[in-house]
Amino acid sequence: MSFLKIPKLMAYSLFALLVFSCKSNKVLTDGTLDTNLSAKTIIKNHYNNQLNFKTLSGKVKIDYSDGESSQGVSVSLRMEKDKAIWFSAPLGVVKAYITPERVSFYNKLDNEFFDGDFLYLSNLLGVELNFEKVQNMLLGEAIFDLKDGKYDTSISENNYQLKPRKSLELFKTLFEIEPKNFKMAAQQVAQPLEKRILEIQYKNYQKIDKRVLPNEIGIFAINGDHTNTISIEYRNMEFNRAVNFPYRIPNGFKEIVLK
Repeated sequence: MSFLKIPKLMAYSLFALLVFSCKSNKVLTDGTLDTNLSAKTIIKNHYNNQLNFKTLSGKVKIDYSDGESSQGVSVSLRMEKDKAIWFSAPLGVVKAYITPERVSFYNKLDNEFFDGDFLYLSNLLGVELNFEKVQNMLLGEAIFDLKDGKYDTSISENNYQLKPRKSLELFKTLFEIEPKNFKMAAQQVAQPLEKRILEIQYKNYQKIDKRVLPNEIGIFAINGDHTNTISIEYRNMEFNRAVNFPYRIPNGFKEIVLK
């Protein structure tokens, strides 16, 4: 397998690398909809089911396609909640390290690195990102604070669908929440005038150590006529083991500078 496109693959999937799973755990599929639930109750249940943990570690397989070519890679990942996200391709060919203050990664094949703020990812995906939003995406939780707005609710494909009552012309959002554990089933952020859409689909959930986690994720990033598709499969994840984050940008690498 060629690693030449790993940096692009990882950059597009950076915000989604830490959704967790374990092959031996049963996927959760059952859930009964209550059509009488208000948007306020659905949102309250969603936040009551937020995940509580200290660390996560394991491996994840990522398949990427840009419409012209496809790529697959397995990476090691580690996370300390609210503090750090780290991943490494085999032999450390590509590494990334994310904290609330910075986004950093390097690529040994191209001898280049990036070390800066979240503007890199925000420009790449067309959505303003920070560490909290990235982490929420990974945990199957809303990327925006649903308690700040008012929503109309409906039923869509056996999920609760939330649409903002006040829709902005330049920026539109849509949320779907699954009924069993009130985790995200889908999130969509669109900029119609810019022809940009970012959609994250949480295909199913599973239970590990009494914690409910996403099992499979599909990510679609559309920018004009160009579409990037990412599928993620998570393997052998563990909670709350001791982790560290070895990361040092090699000397002599060329810095990626945002224009």
